[in-house]
Amino acid sequence: MIGKITIGKDFYGVLAYNEKKVNEGVGYVIDSNIEYSTAVNMTQEFNLIRELRPGLGKAVLHVSLNLPHSDSLNDRDFASIGNDYLEKMGFDNNQFIMYRHTDTEHEHIHIIANRVRYSGRLTSDSNIKRRSREILNGLERKYGLTQIAGNKNAKKPLTQKEIEKTLRTGDLPIKLVLQDKIGSAISSAKDTTEFIKLLERQHIFPRFNISKTTGRVSGISFNYRDVIYKGSTLGKKFSWNSITKHIDYEQDRDRRTVLSANEKERGTHPTGERDHGTSIGPKPRNNGSTEGTENTAQQSKDNLEQIKGTGVVEPLVQATDWNPFKLELLEGNNRKRSKRKKKRRGLGL
Repeated sequence: MIGKITIGKDFYGVLAYNEKKVNEGVGYVIDSNIEYSTAVNMTQEFNLIRELRPGLGKAVLHVSLNLPHSDSLNDRDFASIGNDYLEKMGFDNNQFIMYRHTDTEHEHIHIIANRVRYSGRLTSDSNIKRRSREILNGLERKYGLTQIAGNKNAKKPLTQKEIEKTLRTGDLPIKLVLQDKIGSAISSAKDTTEFIKLLERQHIFPRFNISKTTGRVSGISFNYRDVIYKGSTLGKKFSWNSITKHIDYEQDRDRRTVLSANEKERGTHPTGERDHGTSIGPKPRNNGSTEGTENTAQQSKDNLEQIKGTGVVEPLVQATDWNPFKLELLEGNNRKRSKRKKKRRGLGL
């Protein structure tokens, strides 16, 4: 279940929005502790209690609770969840009204509540999004709903942007898909090879971060539908150090498997197989041919290049005409020109 929270100033705006849904036939009230009436009349009733805290700017809590497509609730159970949520969030003695909307594929409710309690005290909004996520985790377990986010040490919860994208598109977040599929592969795989195969069957392609000096794998990322997530951004459970605690990994034995997986993820081998004879290590020397042999003359020429402002590399002198004596002569002429310029500047010319 995903909760989207807004703390606002105006009761009328949010009530008018929900009443518009009612008038369009895609919304209705499932619970309330205020008298149901027009948006204007309900605003007045909310404001009567709000006047107990006249200096308060933002008195409106507006939250939508959204089920994933796989879950469904009747009105009574959804209202029960809404009341449990309000109570645990500290809105147990506050005005509220609860609407259910039917204009999207995923089932959801909207709750409008007054932050000012009937006693005149104020319900805190400190760390409200974090508290909301923790409460929703418990409600998912209580009502047998799909677990959106588990233990925060194992899985990273959705960000606000990811939540908003989910509500906008109706698609299950890629982060949740990866957490589910990769978690399953970690639990099932015995070794590195099997782990990679289980991922690839689900169209997830791992990318290993490999040290160029030691060859040690220092991290892992996952490519799914051309979206790449670092393992650590999915949660501690999905970091490479954590994964190797569950599967059999040996650096030397699995080196080729890991390198092959990297090439598949980058698409450098269309066949999906690694060519071990040509991709790793230096090319063998080929005596009698230019490939694989050293050319000292060419090295000397290359050392005389400079980088232009445009990024184009050009030789300082013509490579075909170069020899040590010409270079010395060229440097001597440059020094003479420099002295002439300084002398002219000194004479005011």
